[in-house]
Amino acid sequence: MSGLIGRKIGMTSIFDENGKNIPCTVIEAGPCVVTQVRTNAIDGYEALQLGFDDKTEKHTVKAEEGHFKKAGTAAKKKVVEFQGFDAEFKLGDSIDVNLFAEGEFVDVLGTSKGKGFQGVVKRHGFGGVGQATHGQHNRLRAPGSVGASSYPSRVFKGMRMAGRMGGDNVTVQNLKVLKVVAEKNLLVIKGCVPGCKNSYVIIQK
Repeated sequence: MSGLIGRKIGMTSIFDENGKNIPCTVIEAGPCVVTQVRTNAIDGYEALQLGFDDKTEKHTVKAEEGHFKKAGTAAKKKVVEFQGFDAEFKLGDSIDVNLFAEGEFVDVLGTSKGKGFQGVVKRHGFGGVGQATHGQHNRLRAPGSVGASSYPSRVFKGMRMAGRMGGDNVTVQNLKVLKVVAEKNLLVIKGCVPGCKNSYVIIQK
């Protein structure tokens, strides 16, 4: 699917024509530079590699310098491949937010907020205080019994336990584009998207 790389600015809300308050997310989408063109003859598939957000020379390795120099652009922090563009693009071309139109639906990919190491109540919604079940004694947020005794004498894989929460790749599908602000490269999308403020997201048509 075609799309752009963007940055999550934050959440706000707008009113529709009926006066209903709609929560929405503001995303800075592009402009993205075509840093490589994949072809069937060379790569076995067709795609465009897009780069977003300039990187300082200090944090750029020599291999990246040469790669981006071919496209005639500065080194980029975020690079993603997209397929299925309707128009033809060449190396060094810029693709902006006008790729999207108001009223269409998009998918947004991002990395969810990291929550660190969490217990079973927060991570999996166990009962906890007030709904304490057997096997917890006086520890109301503990997981309780996790495995049988004589058989199978082990804990099954996939048992819900405490552990690291968040920081996962998450895709939210079918979000409506409410507004396109072309002069500022902004997309206003209905609902929420994964990630914290200023995190990178991928918007797919």
